[in-house]
Amino acid sequence: MNRLRLLWQVPALFFTAVLLVFIVNECAVASPSKRIKDIPYKAADAPDFSAERNILDVYTPKKKGNAPLPVVVFIHGGNWDSGSKNIYWFIGRRLAKQGVVAVIINYRLSPNVLVPDMADDCARAVLWTTQHIGEYGGDPSLIYVMGHSAGGGLAALLTVKDDLFTNLGLPKNPVKGAIPDDPAGLDMADYLQKMKYPNDEQYLTSFGKDPAVWRSVSPVYFLEKSDPNMLIYIGGRSYPSIIDAGRVFDKKLTMLDIPHTYTRMPGKKHVPMVTQLFWKNNLIYKDLLKLVGAKS
Repeated sequence: MNRLRLLWQVPALFFTAVLLVFIVNECAVASPSKRIKDIPYKAADAPDFSAERNILDVYTPKKKGNAPLPVVVFIHGGNWDSGSKNIYWFIGRRLAKQGVVAVIINYRLSPNVLVPDMADDCARAVLWTTQHIGEYGGDPSLIYVMGHSAGGGLAALLTVKDDLFTNLGLPKNPVKGAIPDDPAGLDMADYLQKMKYPNDEQYLTSFGKDPAVWRSVSPVYFLEKSDPNMLIYIGGRSYPSIIDAGRVFDKKLTMLDIPHTYTRMPGKKHVPMVTQLFWKNNLIYKDLLKLVGAKS
C-alpha cells in the first residue's frame, strides 16, 4: 500500500511521460520482429508430453534476406523449479531485431521431473529446431544455445554432452556454441557433496539423491578438446557458488584449449545479469552477434 501511495505522489505529467517512453520503446523493439507462439516440440501423444512445458516460441525478423539466419535457442532459469519462456520475450525481440532467429523454450520442472529429464526436453527442443527452423528463416547448421542461471547450466550441458543428441538419433551434436549467462549447475556433483550453504537440501528435489545423477548433468565432467566456442559471463556480485564454479569451469576450458571467453561483469548481481539483456547495446549481445556471425 505504501508503494501505491508513493505512486500517486508522482506528478501526473511525469508519470505519463515515463509510460509513453516505455510504450514507444516496446513498439520499437517489437515492430521489426514476428513472434510465433506455443509451438510443441514433442509429439502430443508422447507419454511424457506437457502441453504447458514442452512448447517454444520463435522470433524472426519481419524483413527477410536471401540467406538463412543464425539461430539462438534460449533456455530460461528459475532454480530448476520455476520460470517461463514468456518472461524472456525481450531477448527474442532483441535477437530478431539484430539478425538472429531466436527460439525461447519451456521445459518440464521439478518436482514433476529431475534435471536429466529437463536436459532431455532441452535437447528435444534443439532437435525440433534442426528439423523446422528453416521454415522460419533460420539456418539449421548454425544453432547456438544460450541460457541464464539454471538455463545457463543446461545450455552448457547441451554443448558438451553429445549423447543427449545421439540418443535422439542425431549423428552428432548440432550445437555450434554456447552463451551461458551467470550459469548455475556447472558442477552439481561437487556442490551437492559439500552442501556448504544454508538450505542446499532443496536442490535434492531437482537433482535427486544419487551422486551419479548429479555428475551426469554437470557440464564440467564432459568437456573435450573438440567442444565448440563458449562465451561465459559471470556477475561480479553473483552467488558465491556460481562465481566459484565459473572459475573452475574456465580453468578446465583453458587447460583443454577449448575456445572460449570468460567475462566477469563488475557489480552485477544474479538477476541483473539477465535483465540487462533488455538493452540491445549490452556487451553480451555484442559478443554473441560476433560469435554467431549475425549481420544486423
